[in-house]
Amino acid sequence: MEEPQEISSTNDSCVGDIVIEKYLVESKEAASHVQLACSVQHCAFPLDGNQLCIWNTEDPSHQRLILRGHQQPITAVAFGNTANPLLICSASQDCVIMWKLDECREKVLEGLTPRGTVMRTLLGKVLCLRFCPDDRVVAACAGNKILVLDVESLSTSAELEGHRGPVTAAEFCAWRARVLVSVSEDRSFKVWDHRLGSLIYSSSVLTGSHAVSDSRSRLGECARLSAWAAMCEPWSSSQVMSDTSRGFSCASPLLSLFIDEDSRQLVTGSADGQLWIFSLGESHHYRCVTHVDLKKKTESFSTRRVESQLCSLPEESQLPSTDGLERGGEIEVELPVLSLAPCALSLVPSSERGFVSSENASCLWIGSSAGLFILNLANFELEAVLRYKDFRNLSIQVAGSCAVMGKTGNHMAFCLLTSLFGSQVAVLEIRLACLVRSLPRPNVGKDLSVLPRSGVLPTSPLYFALVEEKSTKPASQKQSAVRSVVKDQPLVFHSRVRSSGYTSAPHVTMFLPKTNIKNNGKRSSKCKNNYKCKEYPSESPLPTRLSKQLAVASDPTAVCCLQFSDDGRRLACGLANHLSLVFDADLSGKPAVFSGHDGAVSTVCWSHDGRWLLSTSQDGTLRVWSARRTELALCLGEGMFPRPVQSAQFYYIDAFILSSSGPEFQLLKYHVDTCNDDLRRYKQKSRCKAVFSLRMTDAVEMTSFSAVNDFYSYIVLTAGRNRTLEVFDLNVGRSAALIAGAHSRPVHQICQNKGSSFMSQQSQVYNLFATTAVGDGMRLWDLRTLRCERRFEGHPSRGYPCRIAFSPCGRYVACGAEDRHVYVYEMGSSTFSHRLAGHTDTVTAVAFNPSAPQLATATLDGKLQLFLAE
Repeated sequence: MEEPQEISSTNDSCVGDIVIEKYLVESKEAASHVQLACSVQHCAFPLDGNQLCIWNTEDPSHQRLILRGHQQPITAVAFGNTANPLLICSASQDCVIMWKLDECREKVLEGLTPRGTVMRTLLGKVLCLRFCPDDRVVAACAGNKILVLDVESLSTSAELEGHRGPVTAAEFCAWRARVLVSVSEDRSFKVWDHRLGSLIYSSSVLTGSHAVSDSRSRLGECARLSAWAAMCEPWSSSQVMSDTSRGFSCASPLLSLFIDEDSRQLVTGSADGQLWIFSLGESHHYRCVTHVDLKKKTESFSTRRVESQLCSLPEESQLPSTDGLERGGEIEVELPVLSLAPCALSLVPSSERGFVSSENASCLWIGSSAGLFILNLANFELEAVLRYKDFRNLSIQVAGSCAVMGKTGNHMAFCLLTSLFGSQVAVLEIRLACLVRSLPRPNVGKDLSVLPRSGVLPTSPLYFALVEEKSTKPASQKQSAVRSVVKDQPLVFHSRVRSSGYTSAPHVTMFLPKTNIKNNGKRSSKCKNNYKCKEYPSESPLPTRLSKQLAVASDPTAVCCLQFSDDGRRLACGLANHLSLVFDADLSGKPAVFSGHDGAVSTVCWSHDGRWLLSTSQDGTLRVWSARRTELALCLGEGMFPRPVQSAQFYYIDAFILSSSGPEFQLLKYHVDTCNDDLRRYKQKSRCKAVFSLRMTDAVEMTSFSAVNDFYSYIVLTAGRNRTLEVFDLNVGRSAALIAGAHSRPVHQICQNKGSSFMSQQSQVYNLFATTAVGDGMRLWDLRTLRCERRFEGHPSRGYPCRIAFSPCGRYVACGAEDRHVYVYEMGSSTFSHRLAGHTDTVTAVAFNPSAPQLATATLDGKLQLFLAE
């Protein structure tokens, strides 16, 4: 066994213990743009062109193993998935060889030359090798074809043809043994049944969302891609230019592929730093979940890191340089996605994760020429960035090929790199705990909670409700209070004379249960119809069966909003024809009609006790209605607010009304006259006054807000026209946090996970809330971290502000869509679990019944649908 040339260990070159360059070798021939391989214990790469070098990352006694058998330079290497025997496959233009690693090592110890098994010869240039999960077959990507080679019989079981360009990567599907996915330089992916040798699905050409519109910019982009292609064989500049001349928007070839078994998603990356994520779930039809621009995500991550400024600056010798991050001007022009691999970031202890908050989310290593990135597949944000040039002592600053393997036991990962401009090969040891510990640890939001942690402060505007409640006691209570002032003392002032007891409080039995009622075993009709006699079933199936559909008006009119009452017995909806309707929960009977607005009703909201219905309209007024009498009880409009009212709701268990107008929201104290005398009802004594108001930062117009009314809470969430989210704490009467750039467009709804009176949840779950914006999907946030924890994308909502709703159990979130469907997502997955059909137009609003597994939906053509559980 020959010694590799110029091998050196650089353990002392550690920078802050984040990255250690474990090994470095100088090869006679460059190995850039070659598929490298990493397994749990080994790294494999071409050495001196046609030799296969294997390093053991755990046992220093036999770290290097040289395998010979190829005549031409090796172009692809892959490890098998089973540990016994551990297989490794290598390919060159002359042959594909299978090696059994344990047998090869034994041969070397015996002084013999190890030999592999030739599986196929003269395939041409093989760009990728991949084993199936059980190592029975291996896929070899040669030219425009994929050859499926049988490991036992050494025969070709299938030849898959269909790509228009060289196939650059392939992956087997772990949960569907027959399925193989491939990507190509033709910028498409295909799904195959490799056992039958048939094509299952072929995607369209994938192009980035940053397509250049003006011809000068397009030529400049193509020139950059051509220059990159000229450097990076086998992606030729002629291929890029010819594709551009055929009308493609100058997109770069796809280079890498990864299939995540947990989320059932396919991830593919291109040479210009674009990633596409597709859903492989059943009935999802390989829909695109999202598109990620790695360069933009890197810039966003750098901005977050600089703006936080909440971590102390360590010594210069212990942390990588952040000059480029602070200036923001050293971000690379292109970040080619060379490799993709799973990252076990969730296994790092939560005490060390700091900035990383998604404990159960799947994460992904992205290997690029400039560095390594960790992408969270739940919120599609970068959790960590490791740039090679920030670590000055690393030998390779620009990588040509990359392979990463995570170690779950000791929270480490190994990265195998080859130099783009030289012939060096290096193995890096990355310590995940140190990497995430070096990131900023923001403490904004750590003291925020929807559930109160302390009592109401005397300076709080909410204290007004408590003072008024004490000062407005009923007359009977006031008289008893006066009587209680008289002290209980003897009327005859002699020590031996007992008091007559006239001034002592009588002993009254406040409650005496009736025990003589005969029960015939039947429940009364009152209890039978009372929704509070039962609890919401925690393990109930999702309501997916369409039970009823009805039109709310004779002419098509849009339903703008929906809300169930807190007892789940009634459903209110606001219409574009200026009316509000209240139906029974099962949509039976004739609805109650509330008329009076001069514009489309934009908001309907029930009081907690169900006595009052609040509505706002585009006419700029706020109205409170008696739900029982269907008549107006309070009207607020011009003169009360500086600008027209946009939205309103009851707050603090009906003690206040929150309303928004322009850049501020107002806290209104109200009184509704409940006089039952028909002769005096014309003298309306209902009144309302503003007790407090707060403005958004920079006085930006408020587009949505949300607060909890089912229990006492100090938190109010708001969204602004400038795409920001702002959290207000009314106990201290000021802004508590600001989230900039929450969406790419202004948020049109904030929806909190408020739970239900019929269903209890864990206390921390109430801190979750969702936001939605036209064309930008839904995002799930955690109030404690003020970070997007998950993104829900894939439902079409490009022009109409479709609304969203949480289920009472907190396991699902539903949203309307423009394709006449309702999409229901599970909280632990970014892909939808159900797609409910039966609608005749855009679904504008959705609402879950708080007391039973029911889902009500509304459409743009004025129809209501009720879905029940199977």
